[in-house]
Amino acid sequence: MAQFKAFDSKTEVNGETVNSIIDGMGTFKQMAVKILAENGIVNCSSGSWYPQQSWLNAFKAISEKVGQRTLIAIGTAIPRNAKFPPQINNIEKALSAIDVAYHMNHRVNNKVLFDPASGRMSEGIGHYTMQKMEDKKIKMVCNNPYPCQFDLGIIKEMAEKFKPTSSTIVDIKHDDSVPCRNKGADSCTYIVTWK
Repeated sequence: MAQFKAFDSKTEVNGETVNSIIDGMGTFKQMAVKILAENGIVNCSSGSWYPQQSWLNAFKAISEKVGQRTLIAIGTAIPRNAKFPPQINNIEKALSAIDVAYHMNHRVNNKVLFDPASGRMSEGIGHYTMQKMEDKKIKMVCNNPYPCQFDLGIIKEMAEKFKPTSSTIVDIKHDDSVPCRNKGADSCTYIVTWK
């Protein structure tokens, strides 16, 4: 499944997460509100739920009207707005937590897809899969309907925020040797390294 197309038409995303578009667009907040409204999301509020496809349509409009860099900025706003599991204290846990947070902030048929009490995760929206490759090197495979650059922003923010205190550089590169959602593939892959 390529980007901008929900896996299931019944999938919804919470208002906290949707508000990251407004936060991520900085001085262009009014444009963000307008684009969301044009796609059926009006007066977005925390605690409310909105069709994922409407949010994806807003992403597509932002991509076309404003550009890819804005999608990265919106991705970096996700950790400030969306719900994340507690007790993240290192880069590996942070990158692994993206998948849990993704499921905590989405629901299908009124059922949130991650239950923190039981640790049970439901399927249906794809995943953010973290795979340690070697010391100080991680592969992230993002198999979801979100734009490639948005995922880059999320990974970048989480890696920077939780990099080891002894590290000065965190580098995130899109792995161009494998398929990409920008070209119709089901996933994008990123390589995260730090020094």
